[in-house]
Amino acid sequence: MLCFLKGMAFVPFLLVTWSSAAFIISYVVAVLSGHVNPFLPYISDTGTTPPESGIFGFMINFSAFLGAATMYTRYKIVEKQNQTSYFSTPVFNLVSLVLGLVGCIGMGIVANFQELAVPVVHDGGALLAFVCGVVYTLLQSVISYKSCPQWNSLFTCHIRMAISAVSCAAVVPMIACASLISITKLEWNPKEKDYIYHVVSAICEWTVAFGFIFYFLTFIQDFQQLSRKGRAVPWKPPAMATDCLSVTLQWTLAACNTGIYLGD
Repeated sequence: MLCFLKGMAFVPFLLVTWSSAAFIISYVVAVLSGHVNPFLPYISDTGTTPPESGIFGFMINFSAFLGAATMYTRYKIVEKQNQTSYFSTPVFNLVSLVLGLVGCIGMGIVANFQELAVPVVHDGGALLAFVCGVVYTLLQSVISYKSCPQWNSLFTCHIRMAISAVSCAAVVPMIACASLISITKLEWNPKEKDYIYHVVSAICEWTVAFGFIFYFLTFIQDFQQLSRKGRAVPWKPPAMATDCLSVTLQWTLAACNTGIYLGD
């Protein structure tokens, strides 16, 4: 647990744990209340009816804020890394940030405009959140490769690109199948004509959502190298590290000798 408290690692760690809890708690409450079928409801279905709607709205709003904070911090880290050793045009990093923030706005729309009450606005927010989120992860994966090996390990780059590819592959059928559903409802019968579209779309939606969560989990290593005073050090592979605490210790020792300042 200590490794998640080093540097600024608590920011993406809190985002990951809070967002996971938001999805799981809303799902459990909705199922126990009998408001949705346990098998593959849409994420939004689990936050449509009280009391889970209040839980869902509050927690997703805070997730959107944490997401924006994480993306902005990541932007500043990449900006300073790029100034230290140029590896990519700054516009690439800026476009990634803007798309990420638009995705966070989409999350806020999803949280505040419920599926059955204002379906057009809700669906528009969901589209922004998922599409912009997927493009954000793709751009960040490309940036990671460009900054490798000084600022990222090749393994981390591969993991990020794999998650991005899966999310990108899932978002297309998610949107396509959702657009083929003729009615918005919470409970589905397997015999209904649109049921298969619902199932495919729901599977893809959960895949993309948890893809985002796992992607932000990979930011923890980068944020560990950033102290709360604004210092970051290049990534260095630990020689004999066997656990998270020993890895963090080596980064901390490295930070005593070298670093770049993220402030003015």
